[in-house]
Amino acid sequence: MRRPIYLLVASAWLAFTAHAETNQMAKHFQFKKTLTVDLNYLLFLPKGYQAKAEKRWPLILFLHGSGERGTNVWKVATHGPPKNVAENPDFPFIILSPQCPEGEHWSNDELLALLEEITRDYAVDTERIYLTGLSMGGYGAWNLGISYPEKFAAIAPICGGGELITVILSSRDKAPALKSLGVWAFHGGKDPVVPVEESQRMVNALKKVGVKDVKLTIYPEVQHNSWTEAYKDPELYKWLLEHRRNK
Repeated sequence: MRRPIYLLVASAWLAFTAHAETNQMAKHFQFKKTLTVDLNYLLFLPKGYQAKAEKRWPLILFLHGSGERGTNVWKVATHGPPKNVAENPDFPFIILSPQCPEGEHWSNDELLALLEEITRDYAVDTERIYLTGLSMGGYGAWNLGISYPEKFAAIAPICGGGELITVILSSRDKAPALKSLGVWAFHGGKDPVVPVEESQRMVNALKKVGVKDVKLTIYPEVQHNSWTEAYKDPELYKWLLEHRRNK
């Protein structure tokens, strides 16, 4: 499914003032630009879903790894929840699985625009929106989830990592939302692609700023593919459903 989404991201004018005693000037710049978002995605609707019914469904936003980028959207079902629902059609979540274009990486603006449209058009319980991703998608999940903790009830990044400055800024600007975010990270202890320290430093940073509901599962003998073990564990989905985001 492919659908363009349009976002207004800025506006434009330029002004400045000069200090009387130096050549240093204080200036101000604004720029107006329209962002076009054009993403393929897979959408799984659970058994019993009815768009016009009163029941609202929890949603998982799944971010794939670098190997599934491109234009063939069915590559997104190679791993993770969109793969697992083929074997478990009774899976009780809406699953939104966008595809990152070739040569690009996950964009927060694009993902939020898509998520906003899906929550508007489908019977989504906005208090139970969850985020997960693997490898490149694990990095995307850390970045999106920590930058916008108010959007998600819980996140589950797998074999990824993130920037500590994202944690620091979010802890200052969005402290209540960040501190109430559920975080369960997963990593292989022998990962040769993304070192396990990447997950450890993010978890430690979150604990340092006061996030209580955060944990890390390390599979000691597993290399990069820690997602197979993580996504087949029913405890992960039980844990997700224990979390709600009060709006």
